Amino acid sequence: MKSTMSLVVLLSLAFVLAFGAEKKYGKKITLKEKTKISDIMANPESYDGKRVLVEGPIVDVCRERGCWIKIGSDKEFGALRFKVEDGVITFPLQVKGKNTLAEGIVSVKKYSVEQLIAQGKETAKEEGREFDPSTVKGPKTVLMIKGEGAVVK
Repeated sequence: MKSTMSLVVLLSLAFVLAFGAEKKYGKKITLKEKTKISDIMANPESYDGKRVLVEGPIVDVCRERGCWIKIGSDKEFGALRFKVEDGVITFPLQVKGKNTLAEGIVSVKKYSVEQLIAQGKETAKEEGREFDPSTVKGPKTVLMIKGEGAVVK
């Protein structure tokens, strides 16, 4: 009976450590107040250059270097890229589907057609998909968070 109880306790602990533990990436999170991703997406210029704390599900991960994650918005179909400096933080593919609390600086940049085509090719390569340059119809404003730290739950 004693050995069975010990085994149950050990298996329970192993399960919690493997599936329930938080994993921290990069710098420690310093902000307390969360900003909704939908608010950033609705008015990006007012957040440009500002440090924010966002929360949401990880809907995609860079397959090539783990250098970014896409965080799902609080509103349907919205997501924001959380890009980290290459080699500083590496997100494993297994974080996809988990929730994150992430802090960084909002970046709003305007790109020409040529820049968008080059970026589209690179992103498609990272995501393991094809890219059709004819889908780029004009200049675009790109919104992302320059990631500093994240906690994945």
